[in-house]
Amino acid sequence: MRLENDYCSISVDSSGALLHRRGYRLATAKAPLRETLAAGMLLVSGWDTASPLLDPFCGSGTIPIEAALLAKKYPARPKSAIRFYELAQFRRHGVERLVARSGGNSPLPSPLIIASDRDAGAIRAAQANAERAGVSEGIEFSRRALSAIEPPACPGWVVTNPPYGTRLTHQKDLRNLYAQMGNVFRARCAGWRLAVLCTRPYFLRNTGLEFEEEVSLMNGGLKVRLFMEGFRRFVTPGQALSSGADLLPDVIAVRKSESQNLMNS
Repeated sequence: MRLENDYCSISVDSSGALLHRRGYRLATAKAPLRETLAAGMLLVSGWDTASPLLDPFCGSGTIPIEAALLAKKYPARPKSAIRFYELAQFRRHGVERLVARSGGNSPLPSPLIIASDRDAGAIRAAQANAERAGVSEGIEFSRRALSAIEPPACPGWVVTNPPYGTRLTHQKDLRNLYAQMGNVFRARCAGWRLAVLCTRPYFLRNTGLEFEEEVSLMNGGLKVRLFMEGFRRFVTPGQALSSGADLLPDVIAVRKSESQNLMNS
């Protein structure tokens, strides 16, 4: 109930806690990423939920966990946490029919999701969070440096949130890290699509990679941008490169809309 200027507004909470509070991320690492932002990054990147996905700066595991939830079509939170299920007017059969139609209860094959970080504490936190989210078996966690990543031979997606020096305690010159990131991705992720979250484009210039698209987002009040590379060179079997390039603006526009709607919910 809210009173303002002689008007009384009565609202009913139909959803419960905010969507970015999934309930699984009880353990955190440095500069944590909101769950809704991680899900938005995956949507904007165009990840097909079947190809391999790699996050070499996984931190507390938000991106790989959200990827596993998307691939399995798991809801953002369990039914017990959604308030409208408790309303007297709630029509359970109608909702259950929509869930069944979306495939939410169907067993789906698990894509290869690889998550790594050089911080042992971050990996422990990520594993604990994945266990709480119910997707620990679908993610390969390992403690390793960027230079030690071992992506599979088949092309996939790199979706990651590398350090960019804004929220961490000590400001560091990260140019060498980004230069190394470019060298590693060129050598080991040829043909992959890249989606990298960053606040400072000049860091990404040190990678030597050509990022073709960018989307402005917010991370807990901090303005960030998702830079994407590899879309124009990635060709699916039987698809001409020219047709893929022609479709790119429309795909990016749709993904932008989906991610903004998700993060504003």
